[in-house]
Amino acid sequence: MSDRSTTLQVATRGSDLATRQTSSVREALASRRQDIELLEVETTGDRIRDELIHRLGKTGAFVHSLDERVLDGEADLAVHSLKDVPTEERADLVVAAVPERAPAGDVLVTSDGAALEDLESGATVGTSSLRREAQLLAARPDLDVQPLRGNVDTRVEKLLAPSLQAAHADRLAAEESTEETDETAADDSEDAYEQSAEAWFNGLAEIERQALEREIETTYDAIVLAEAGLDRLGLLHHLEFQRLPLREFVPAPGQGALAVVANEADVIEHVRSSIDHPPSRVETTVERTILETLGGGCVAPIGVRAVLQGRVVTTTVRVLSGDGTEEVADRRELPATRHAEAAREMALDLADRGAQELIERAREATQEET
Repeated sequence: MSDRSTTLQVATRGSDLATRQTSSVREALASRRQDIELLEVETTGDRIRDELIHRLGKTGAFVHSLDERVLDGEADLAVHSLKDVPTEERADLVVAAVPERAPAGDVLVTSDGAALEDLESGATVGTSSLRREAQLLAARPDLDVQPLRGNVDTRVEKLLAPSLQAAHADRLAAEESTEETDETAADDSEDAYEQSAEAWFNGLAEIERQALEREIETTYDAIVLAEAGLDRLGLLHHLEFQRLPLREFVPAPGQGALAVVANEADVIEHVRSSIDHPPSRVETTVERTILETLGGGCVAPIGVRAVLQGRVVTTTVRVLSGDGTEEVADRRELPATRHAEAAREMALDLADRGAQELIERAREATQEET
């Protein structure tokens, strides 16, 4: 596309998070005087809403449908969460840009602000990730970790629904009781609830109102989500959460980062020069190289976090068994000048030390589930 005045078509998923992520890319390119139009695409992951990611098959459930639009010429770009992008090379497609990364870590979200160590034994914690499940069980083997599917806002609603619905029911019952009793009882009710049920409802955030309407299937005491997704949706200030320690809860490779994919040379060059963030690209290259070398994809509990610090990339890797009882882990300072090669060497060493065996066992367990 040689005429830079031409509008770029950008493929995106239709979820609120995906469109916000793509809008951030649009805004960044708009600052470079580039017009953008969004093309909403439904993916396999969107269509199969009641299945966990690792059971959907090969990595890329949220990616391939968008990429096909680029390859078919319907779109110039596709925007993905980088952690969803398969590590194997895809014919004629290039990650044209990795914009500056958001926080990479996970957060524990509860309805009352409880920390992980404060959860009662047997507390139910929801997650859609094998990695998060294994890390939770390694830290707290007494927890009951249960599957949690849906978009980010859906998962939050599932957590909030029981407590909000109970609070709403209590307020309505108190108001009914007030109408049927004498003035003294009315005064007692007013002491218990300073607001009417209607005023209380009107003061709720939109996601809390949605939670009031959600059917409860599982009551979660806590859920674990990526901080970046909650932040991009503007939900953090509505929630009680704890940032989980990054050395123990090592994020998924590429978590918090976006990938802008293209296949035309001039589009790739323009996008890369406009919005690529070199430090974020180095960090995510290290993480994805380790993941690719180990071959875990989304079917094994693998956490990798790389941080560029001057001339070194401090890299933490944690590979666990599904139940969190076994692990192979390491932390190294890799030379930035040969970060990809050094990442591959680190991964091969981890594989020799038992990581490969853990990954193979996780893959077999997933195949048995499906």
